[in-house]
Amino acid sequence: MTSHPLETIAKSLVRQGKGILAADESNGTMSKRLEAVGIEANSESRRLYRTAMFSTPGLEKYISGVILFDETIRQKMDDGTPIPRYLTDRGMLPGIKVDTGAKPLAGHTGETVTEGLDGLRERCEEYYNMGARFAKWRAVISISKNRPSAASVSTNSHALARYASICQEQGLVPIIEPEVLMDGGHSIMECFEVTSRVLKAVYSDCQTQGVMLSGTILKPNMVLPGKESPGALADEVAKLTCDALKQNVPKNVAGIAFLSGGQSDYDATNHLNRINQIADKPPWPITFSFGRALLADALSLWARSQTEDAQTKLLKRSAENSLASEGCWEEGPSQ
Repeated sequence: MTSHPLETIAKSLVRQGKGILAADESNGTMSKRLEAVGIEANSESRRLYRTAMFSTPGLEKYISGVILFDETIRQKMDDGTPIPRYLTDRGMLPGIKVDTGAKPLAGHTGETVTEGLDGLRERCEEYYNMGARFAKWRAVISISKNRPSAASVSTNSHALARYASICQEQGLVPIIEPEVLMDGGHSIMECFEVTSRVLKAVYSDCQTQGVMLSGTILKPNMVLPGKESPGALADEVAKLTCDALKQNVPKNVAGIAFLSGGQSDYDATNHLNRINQIADKPPWPITFSFGRALLADALSLWARSQTEDAQTKLLKRSAENSLASEGCWEEGPSQ
């Protein structure tokens, strides 16, 4: 049987040994990161940094797609080639962040709902015509006393499902990202329970909205204790993460591409590796869609005009996570 085009694209993004590079920080976030390493932040410095990373020799061996921000998808490489075309020619699919950010949820102090549904159809059409073939929308769920509220879970899961449906209508594979934050002092079991609850709600709403799950990718958090609580062993993280996914994610989803969620580079890779080692024939590929966990060290090197070293670092981190996506990374000391 011939696969649906969305299914073909989704499968290509999570094919064996490949992951997705998240380079979709907003202008404000990217500017703060540049300023933190001593670089004056503006449209051109953001372009110079990102194009230096995109042009890393051999990156396409480990990276299947790159998530871009609105500014970046409209920019060009140094030779004038539009960035989406350059990535496509290198064998890396261009993607695009389409939400407009998490805003305060009315009546629920400390909680947010991600906005951006207004005008989404038209923006998706424009991005598709610019070369994008997949999209991303991030919902943010926090854990604390009496949180998340039912309103937080329901509004965010509904928005994710509506976003996914509109993207598919316009030919884009939706990456569905319900992130349960590490912030706070919650236990790993609390994270497991909230993650399970959120995933169940998301897929219930996706079914209601008629989303073709085989043409979607899930970008979830790993099940982790809060940053202010005692840590957990990698095997516990891996087991509870696998349990949450297997109990709540439909088998026909094209793949799982984890976010790093504020973990250290080492922890993100180690946890991904252990998840794949114990997953026991999962129904979907399990890979990565990391940003800082791939790029943090590279940014510092690039800021010191060590572009080749920065590219080498990005390639090394991508290769390590490629191995981890197959459970083949050999654990070593933190880099």
